[in-house]
Amino acid sequence: MKVFRIRHNEKIFYATFEKDHFKPLIAGLTNTETIPLSESTVLPIVVPSKIICVGLNYKKHASELNMDLGDEPMIFLKPPSAIIGNNDAIVLPSTSQQVDYEAELAVIIGQPIKNMPPEKIAPLIFGYACANDVTARDFQRKDTLFTRAKGFDTFAPIGPCIETSLDTTSLAIRTIVNDKVRQEGNTSDMLYTPIQLVSYISQIMTLNPGDVIMTGTPDGIGTINAGDKVEIEIEGIGTLTNTVVSDESSKIPVQ
Repeated sequence: MKVFRIRHNEKIFYATFEKDHFKPLIAGLTNTETIPLSESTVLPIVVPSKIICVGLNYKKHASELNMDLGDEPMIFLKPPSAIIGNNDAIVLPSTSQQVDYEAELAVIIGQPIKNMPPEKIAPLIFGYACANDVTARDFQRKDTLFTRAKGFDTFAPIGPCIETSLDTTSLAIRTIVNDKVRQEGNTSDMLYTPIQLVSYISQIMTLNPGDVIMTGTPDGIGTINAGDKVEIEIEGIGTLTNTVVSDESSKIPVQ
């Protein structure tokens, strides 16, 4: 089931989409059982308390970055302020000279998870989505930590929906820039599965409903520029589409 987060008459809720209308998941939220697409605003699919990203979860991606694999998952955080939705614009900061796409499968947490073994994880996951771990690659090379490289506003596109029923064992993942395939991989090449990652992270921090885990990117990363159209396509979910624009407002010098 594909689930969207929408606004209608100042109310925000999750709904499924059928032909030209939405149907709220919970009855009684509106005066009608269905809501026309024309009367709805489609919002980013989650408002997480945190976005946890997994680095180097595909061996070939580690090789292309010339980075060594560790003996356990490498994780870092993106701020929730980086979230944008389908058809929103990725804004390139003027302070960076190289911003890259990274296609990723995102896990959306459905219930609180803490210190949970892998065999108990699956029922606690709400679903899965396409994500783009947009990265200022020049800052990633320059900085010891990833916060600046990964944390700019709009650097966490996610969507277009949450797929609640999905076998993630072997899913094709592609990045398409201006209608040309630029990145192509498969979740079968992950070093750690989504279930293993959720369990591992739950031993470090409590995962709350709506939290997002980005599970890493295959090899084939590349640069995006203003004017580009970037599509992240994952088998069984759909296509996350974002345009790319430049930001002249970020030229304030560091004092």
